[in-house]
Amino acid sequence: MTTLLLVRHGETDWNAARRIQGSADIPLNEVGRAQARETAAVLVERLRGTTPALVSSDLSRARETAQIIGAALGLPEPALYPQLRERAYGVAEGMTDTEYRAAFGEFNRDNVPDAETNAHLRARAVSAVRRIVRDARRSHAPADVPVIAVAHGGLIAQLIRHASGGQLPLPGERIANASTHTFLVERDRLAVVEYAAVQIEPTVPVG
Repeated sequence: MTTLLLVRHGETDWNAARRIQGSADIPLNEVGRAQARETAAVLVERLRGTTPALVSSDLSRARETAQIIGAALGLPEPALYPQLRERAYGVAEGMTDTEYRAAFGEFNRDNVPDAETNAHLRARAVSAVRRIVRDARRSHAPADVPVIAVAHGGLIAQLIRHASGGQLPLPGERIANASTHTFLVERDRLAVVEYAAVQIEPTVPVG
């Protein structure tokens, strides 16, 4: 059984401006870098005595978050998995939540041209986790080391929904920047142990 720690990347300027990022490659801002350092410090204490595997989405905001965490833990560069990228939001990428509602009404991916569906994102996310854990087990055998995977809010939320049978996250919750979410992976089964969403009014998620 493998412990998987899914971390959302730190804040970007588009997060701060409530712009939909999706697959756009937006870098961390200074707040995001500070958030990544805070998360790294927590993981250093939590994982003391272990040498985890470190992987990341290949988008720069996730990659840099992973690099900051890796530096604190004394780990090499993260292995990059494009399958961990945020949902593609099609023509809505770059819009603020206000602009989105003016164009499309209430948030609904199915009415956005070229946006990735929930079903596709969830299937991609689950497949990515299985591959990442399989690769970590092969490269660290016979040890079963923890895996830190830095990804994106929409993808992490879909994994939480998959692992909880659709019960979590609760309505009005979102995945905070630089938050950590713990899963257990055994064969093809993914179980959520804890997640770290925050309460907000319903709004457009921005990756």
